[in-house]
Amino acid sequence: MDKGCFKQAWRDTYSKTGLKADLHFHDLRGTAVTMLAEADPRCEIATITGHTQAHAQKILDRYLARTRTLAGSAIAKLDEHRRNKTGA
Repeated sequence: MDKGCFKQAWRDTYSKTGLKADLHFHDLRGTAVTMLAEADPRCEIATITGHTQAHAQKILDRYLARTRTLAGSAIAKLDEHRRNKTGA
């Protein structure tokens, strides 16, 4: 599939979703990097997504801390730390 065909397929598919946000195909790649890191931070994300290691890290630096999964994990760890510290 050439680039023009892919762009048209993306536009057609995106329009069928009914989403109003200004999303682009590259947004999916960033989301994929974040989800892969949540599943296994040691995985070779850049190999899967085609990003350079540096770019994949930039995406993680920007978005990973904002995910619900990691936020929940951080809160659980903080709660556990507090319980251990206070003996409660």
